[in-house]
Amino acid sequence: MSLRVAVQMDPLESINITGDSSFALMLAAQSRGHTLWHYDVGTLAYDEGRLTAWAVPATVQRVSGDHYTRGELRKIDLVKDIDVVLMRQDPPFDLGYITATHLLERLKGQTLVVNDPASVRNAPEKVMVLDYVRFMPPTMVARRMEDVREFHARHPGDLVIKPLHGNGGKAVFRIPADGSNLGALVEMFHSAWIEPFMVQPFLPDVSDGDKRIVLVDGEFAGAINRRPGAGEFRSNLAVGGSAEATQLTAREEEICAAMGPRLKELGLVFVGIDVIGGKWLTEINVTSPTGIVAIDRFNGTDTAARIWDAIEARHAAM
Repeated sequence: MSLRVAVQMDPLESINITGDSSFALMLAAQSRGHTLWHYDVGTLAYDEGRLTAWAVPATVQRVSGDHYTRGELRKIDLVKDIDVVLMRQDPPFDLGYITATHLLERLKGQTLVVNDPASVRNAPEKVMVLDYVRFMPPTMVARRMEDVREFHARHPGDLVIKPLHGNGGKAVFRIPADGSNLGALVEMFHSAWIEPFMVQPFLPDVSDGDKRIVLVDGEFAGAINRRPGAGEFRSNLAVGGSAEATQLTAREEEICAAMGPRLKELGLVFVGIDVIGGKWLTEINVTSPTGIVAIDRFNGTDTAARIWDAIEARHAAM
């Protein structure tokens, strides 16, 4: 059955087609005969019970510099004109993102939204992970300097401080054991964000990589190990990290088994979790997970197809 798919994402012209997971999902949908629409989240509108967006019909191809064509911009009804919405715009997870989840939640029972918008809203990357604190390194979420210094006293050594709703390794800082730049960084976080930030001990194991593990409808689908680039401690591919093939440790299998059923129940079809040193869970990515292109390149798999199998099954069951 051909589905009408609306993709809520960043501008098509700005994506890197060699590694972009949203683009891979669009290619896979198109190969199955599904029709594609692209729209910007800023065009969503609620109008007397209807949810609409200004969208363009899109066709994609893996040709650098000529990777998409689009038709004429028009207003579409996300119930009458669309079967599936892919919510794929990048964070920040701010009030705009949260408002979009509230609007898309109005489609429940009529148009399938992936990932489920209510669950995305209730499961930001560095908050949902706290449900699995038994797998995490020591972690503090706070704003007051006194709290951070108490945490540092309990965990002497280098720290890592990062925004609670950041992405792609942005604004992640390493604080030396003497805490010499702690005050300045806390001041900077206060001025840049109103929400608390996250503090954890620096994990030396990160030099060996930060594993991205993808789960599809709660089941393990693949993984890659991401190593930091020269002069970096962050391993995100977006900041120069490199990917390599990997296997799961017994501890990582335990982590996947612990959260898989709940992810499926919450309608979180495509999820990426991050694990350091084969044992330390650091994030559960549900807003716009990435990594499937690299995973498939190393493993010879087709994770985008597996995601669409799950989406089609969920749509058929509506």
